[in-house]
Amino acid sequence: MADILPNETIYIKNLNSKVKKQEMKRALHALFSAYGRILDVVVCKTPKLRGQAWVVFNEIPAATSALRHMKEFQLFDRPMVIQYAKSKSDAIISLTDDSYAPKEKRRKTEDKGVDKKRKDQEQPQANGATPAHGHVYGAAPPPVKPGTQEPNSILFIQNLPDETSGPMLEMLFTRYPGLKDVRMVDGRPGIAFVEYSDEGQATVALEALQSFKITANHAMVISYAKKG
Repeated sequence: MADILPNETIYIKNLNSKVKKQEMKRALHALFSAYGRILDVVVCKTPKLRGQAWVVFNEIPAATSALRHMKEFQLFDRPMVIQYAKSKSDAIISLTDDSYAPKEKRRKTEDKGVDKKRKDQEQPQANGATPAHGHVYGAAPPPVKPGTQEPNSILFIQNLPDETSGPMLEMLFTRYPGLKDVRMVDGRPGIAFVEYSDEGQATVALEALQSFKITANHAMVISYAKKG
């Protein structure tokens, strides 16, 4: 069998099939976005493709870095098996060929073309409207500069998506030495506390993950927790 050539898409198998599809997609996006811009994450739950996923990056070096660093990483208690995908993804082809559309979408796109133009003319600003107060919905508040705070081994995390879970955050912060605990706050979605063994280790994680985007609309805001 010929070797699979490096490309922008990585193929992942041995995923925990008990994890819900959307939760797995969010976890994979959060985990792999550290290596480059992600165009798409595909998770399959059909019997034949259960436990498998594809992550599409915008460039080959990002996919290569992710593959090298994340092989056998434990995700939801199972080591990921990662390799390059055998074929180029629709997302990548569409970037290099403006006329391309996935087969199953071409007919729908053609049928809806006229209707879409009409709607765009009737509501030219509907989708691009900016709130009167000047802030974009979902945008993160400005991060607090670490130098203005007293260092602490415990970090306070804000602006998380409501559906963020402890294991998802642990996957991000465990990359940095000294992680001791990740605590979500009951009844308070969007915030969490992450504890390291000492202040220096906490500072490394803070500086590395400040403004890291869990989703397109949620960049983490990290600060030192106030000492009691």
